[in-house]
Amino acid sequence: MTYDVVVIGAGAAGLMCALTAGYGGRRVLVVDHANKAGKKILMSGGGRCNFTNLATAPANFFSGNPHFCISALKRYRPEHFVELVERHGVDYVEKAPGQLFCADSAKEILRVLLTECDWAGVDIRLQCSVEGVERRGEGMQVLTSLGRIETGAVVVACGGLSIPTMGATGFGYDIARQFGLAVTDTRPALVPFTLTSQWKARAAELAGVSCDIAVATIRDGRCLGPGRERRYREPMLFTHRGLSGPRHRLNGRRPRRSTPGG
Repeated sequence: MTYDVVVIGAGAAGLMCALTAGYGGRRVLVVDHANKAGKKILMSGGGRCNFTNLATAPANFFSGNPHFCISALKRYRPEHFVELVERHGVDYVEKAPGQLFCADSAKEILRVLLTECDWAGVDIRLQCSVEGVERRGEGMQVLTSLGRIETGAVVVACGGLSIPTMGATGFGYDIARQFGLAVTDTRPALVPFTLTSQWKARAAELAGVSCDIAVATIRDGRCLGPGRERRYREPMLFTHRGLSGPRHRLNGRRPRRSTPGG
């Protein structure tokens, strides 16, 4: 089999990449070891998929190269994706300012992406495991359970380590290392705080209560100072297990280890 582009991963990023390349005149193949495309899409936003945030801006991102997100966000704005879902007749609601969710089900977003891939002529092969990626002259060769695939380019969009019960692995990191790319040490992120022992008991009666808070980045116990500090302000929610809220965005940065009782 020969394709211009092979995309590894049939999630949101992989499908969006594939349909864009397909509309650009490329012959595209998407492969995924799962039995269904977009599994994380279906569970996101409590099953209703929080598919974009109208307030998305470069200041919301941590990066060693801040210019990258500036360029990316200028080329494809949240409004562009909203226009796409509206063309497909997807009803959506704005839960918090700028946060858009499907009015019915996350299945609608997956339907949009799969339909666009179909219209763009993208081939999707599920339950297809990738056994290796090799450079072949000016192109690439992908070794899969379906056989060898020759391609001009390989896009790795197989996600990170989160939710291994849904098939997540470190395969993408392995490919990056194979081709000499630096890989940042991973640690849990985008997770709530789970309280234990007496702290959980103290907060039990507050489950369901939300309050407005501000969260700022710190290093070695000190704020980072003017121009370097990241500060977020939005509601924090007490849950039956702990706390949920804006610290999701910061949890991947600090701390590396949890404190006793939290």
